[in-house]
Amino acid sequence: QVQLVESGGGLVQAGGSLRLSCAASGTIFSINRMGWYRQAPGKRRELVAAITSGGSTNYADSVKGRFTISRDNAKNTVYLQTNSLKPEDTAVYYCNADHVVTFDGRWHDAWGQGTQVTVSS
Repeated sequence: QVQLVESGGGLVQAGGSLRLSCAASGTIFSINRMGWYRQAPGKRRELVAAITSGGSTNYADSVKGRFTISRDNAKNTVYLQTNSLKPEDTAVYYCNADHVVTFDGRWHDAWGQGTQVTVSS
């Protein structure tokens, strides 16, 4: 099994910053892509940012220039640095690990439990 544990959410004023972390655990051989999604009340879950094992990244247009995704492959950990936060960034942020290969040869797609980010105006 593969488990993801997120941390770093919280309450921040508009213009502030937060750094989210997500660590994957288990008998992991490799992880192709790791990413962050978010879901605001009454809205669909959306991709915020993603990064491949090779370092290629993509971002939602709404966060480009404000958020930065990075990962430490040795630690199976992905980070999301969020700057210049806006009230519309308020949501539950979920970590995702896609195409995780474990040492038993199985593939997995894993999700974290979510961490709340609240931006006050």
